[in-house]
Amino acid sequence: MELKKDINTVSIDMLLIVHSEKRRAAQGTHSDQQADPSALLQRRGGFQGVGNGVRRWQKLEGNELHENLVEKQHPQQPQIITSYDSQGTQLTVEVHPRDAMPQLLKKFSLAKRLQGDKNGNTRPRQPGGKDAHAYPWDRSSLKSMSLDLQQFEKLDIYASQVTAKSGLDELVSDLLQEAHTDLERVRAIWIWICHHIEYDIVAAQEKDRQAFKPTDILRTQKTNCDGYAGLFERMCRIAGVQCMTVPGYSKGFGYQTGQSFSGEFDHAWNAVYLEGRWHLVDSTWGSGLVDTTTSKFTFLYNEFYFLTHPALFIEDHFPDNKNWQLLKPPQSLRQFENNMYHKSEFYNKGMLSAHPETPMIRTVNGKATVTIESCAPTLFMFMLNGKQEHGLLSLRKNGMKLEVYPPTMGTHKLQIFAKGNSDIYSSVLEYTLKCNYVDMGVRLPTELHQPVGPSWFSEQMGIMKPSHPDPIIHTSDGRCSISFSVEEGISVLASLHGDDGPITEETQRRYIFQLHREKRTELKVQLPHAGKFALKIFVKKRQEPGNYIFVFNYLLCCANTKVNWPMFPESFGNWGQDNELLEPLSGVLPANRHIPFKLKLHGIAKVLVKGQDTWPLTLNHEGYWEGSCSTAGCQEVYVMVLENANHSFYSYILKYKVNAQ
Repeated sequence: MELKKDINTVSIDMLLIVHSEKRRAAQGTHSDQQADPSALLQRRGGFQGVGNGVRRWQKLEGNELHENLVEKQHPQQPQIITSYDSQGTQLTVEVHPRDAMPQLLKKFSLAKRLQGDKNGNTRPRQPGGKDAHAYPWDRSSLKSMSLDLQQFEKLDIYASQVTAKSGLDELVSDLLQEAHTDLERVRAIWIWICHHIEYDIVAAQEKDRQAFKPTDILRTQKTNCDGYAGLFERMCRIAGVQCMTVPGYSKGFGYQTGQSFSGEFDHAWNAVYLEGRWHLVDSTWGSGLVDTTTSKFTFLYNEFYFLTHPALFIEDHFPDNKNWQLLKPPQSLRQFENNMYHKSEFYNKGMLSAHPETPMIRTVNGKATVTIESCAPTLFMFMLNGKQEHGLLSLRKNGMKLEVYPPTMGTHKLQIFAKGNSDIYSSVLEYTLKCNYVDMGVRLPTELHQPVGPSWFSEQMGIMKPSHPDPIIHTSDGRCSISFSVEEGISVLASLHGDDGPITEETQRRYIFQLHREKRTELKVQLPHAGKFALKIFVKKRQEPGNYIFVFNYLLCCANTKVNWPMFPESFGNWGQDNELLEPLSGVLPANRHIPFKLKLHGIAKVLVKGQDTWPLTLNHEGYWEGSCSTAGCQEVYVMVLENANHSFYSYILKYKVNAQ
């Protein structure tokens, strides 16, 4: 229903019309100008029905409303009540009988906040002691008030699909169709802005003031942070919710760890008044992000910046007025500059804490250690100067441990990423490393990927009860044997990687020989020389197509310079997982020798060894095929099997090379 501007009284059950004007007692004057009721409705988003008349209205206002005069009139005439607040604002209320006129305006609501300036604009109170949250964060919630986000699902879907029409008033009216509390009103406005307003990088760089105007924002659906904050405040006030724009410094786009802040403020956000206290929101950062390489904006909703706990909000927002930190005690600008900055994804992905708690780390004996605690098992990765090298990252049930060995002295950039429940690794932490010493003896293989060592993740992928739970294996003679249980239906693949030859891509798996005994898979490893090697473990489900998936790796270390083990024999597709090879394990056989063979094969009718001649193997009482073969006059030796006695076709399962004479 459209209100005419000359209306002086309306009726809602027992209807209230409020005229607000400043007393001028000191001068002995009184203004005759009255606020336009229709304008009052528009500014404050309508009236809130008061079924119990003035008494309930006074209860909403609390101690700020003091009744000084009540003029009783005839029952059929309007009842006049005049009151004054603590600031001297006169409030005149006309109460009409229930049946004075039809209840046509019941859908409008009476604004709870009746203080105003001479133009009728709401004047939100400044934050006080009851708004402050004790520092630090107690880890119970990321929010400054108790929320069940599932209760917003229907409202979020609705608000995100509302389209902007002629102006803000109509837009807010549409958004509030499904919002019934101040919290829901703020939520609907927040969701709409985050899903419809794009960050205008050009306007931000050129400081285009036009980009701040709500009408222009609705037309272009683009703005910068000032525009986001101004639009949010304007829409909240239309909805009848107290809201303030807060300027300040931020650790946002372009921020460098450890940088100082001075001069003009670079960001703006909002504070909203809900359930008796102030809360913080940032719709700019809630809507998406700017790619640092392309400087392009991408819509990517971020729940973190809606009613963020002040102890977390201060990590990347420093307001011009310390009261808007809502912290007790407030932080100084120097603390803000020096404190550790946990990105929003740190908390979104369930991180609880990280050590060290300073953004700059100095190595000790060439090493820096970082640990993270998380509320659930989480996958991590790291990058040192943009590469996944020079570090050992091991997963823990509730977090991770990272040891980094910078390859050179000087300053290094360390980034840590977490996967969480999504398929995407997101940056959660950044450190600056200061290194004044390099331990040349701790050089790690380039192919040592993350994570190292078995963990909850390898168990989840079907590898359990490892013989070596630690990620580093030291071997004095260049040989080791690693075993673990493997879940039914899982196939395991392993490869060895070192930075120094002679290992090539073709021979990465030839220094590992895989056996299966007593329901455990065993990996026999013989290193080609001294040094450090990455032993990578891959798995896949046998019945499913696709490639093997990397699970983890061990770091194998050998300081014995006399080590020079040959490769294992080459195995072919018919070499079964349950087969066992006892001898010969070396893939290179001496020339002109009789070589004993002993191996266990399952479901095989006949076995023979073929060199210059053919040598059959016999099955003993322990289930092993045994025999020998001469290497005279040949360059290669093959182990061949006949799977069915009725067939005449033999298959190759092993291949050996013979040393040249």
